[in-house]
Amino acid sequence: MFKRLRDDIACVFERDPAARNAFEVLTTYPGLHAVMMHRVSHALWERGFKWLARILSNLARLLTGIEIHPGARLGQRFFIDHGMGVVIGETAVVGDDCTLYHGVTLGGTSWQKGKRHPSLGRDVVVGAGAKVLGPIHVGDGARIGSNAVVLKPVPVGGTVVGVPGRVIEHAADAATRRRADTAKRMGFDAYGATRDAPDPVANAVNRMLDHIHILDRRMEAMSRALEEQGITRHFEHLDDLEDCVLDPAEPLDKN
Repeated sequence: MFKRLRDDIACVFERDPAARNAFEVLTTYPGLHAVMMHRVSHALWERGFKWLARILSNLARLLTGIEIHPGARLGQRFFIDHGMGVVIGETAVVGDDCTLYHGVTLGGTSWQKGKRHPSLGRDVVVGAGAKVLGPIHVGDGARIGSNAVVLKPVPVGGTVVGVPGRVIEHAADAATRRRADTAKRMGFDAYGATRDAPDPVANAVNRMLDHIHILDRRMEAMSRALEEQGITRHFEHLDDLEDCVLDPAEPLDKN
């Protein structure tokens, strides 16, 4: 028990640069308090003391603003940063070394009994306000961006953003990024954000523009060939699409 508590405190220092000392973490971090109280309520739940487990989980919610059903299974070194508004359902499973930020929901989409909440693999980061819903699996090392709504399984190492959630970075890309991060000692991605994350809608439109540009070039070549053969006059086409690109949103300039 004490080893698990030491691990829980140590992971706070790894993931929160604001942490100053163990006493401060132990006495002022609601995410740690919620996890500690859940360990007890889950033990009661597993031993059949359902009502007492629910009372303890309700007390933890009152004190921390974090609601974890005593039936949920949490892995080691699980860290809830800030924590207010986090909800974790009864059949949810959270793997080792996961990080959740405030406003995250690991919820269900059905009133049917049985498995109805998500399962997170190891080293998953779920950004602030994200909703992961249904009996889906989120692969190891996945990143879920802030305010994303995830309704489908996430592959290992994938990064998901948007409503509904879209995978914008796959395992191979994520592995390359993690190796670069390790080399630069930059740590993990806070709030599930990734540097230079592409906009999936802008990428789709840009691909369409590329396709239209190729078609326009081919039509131009066909028109000139027909004119040279005296079949028809050359027609004027629309403006060149060379510079027509939909740029993803840029961050506001704070200067």
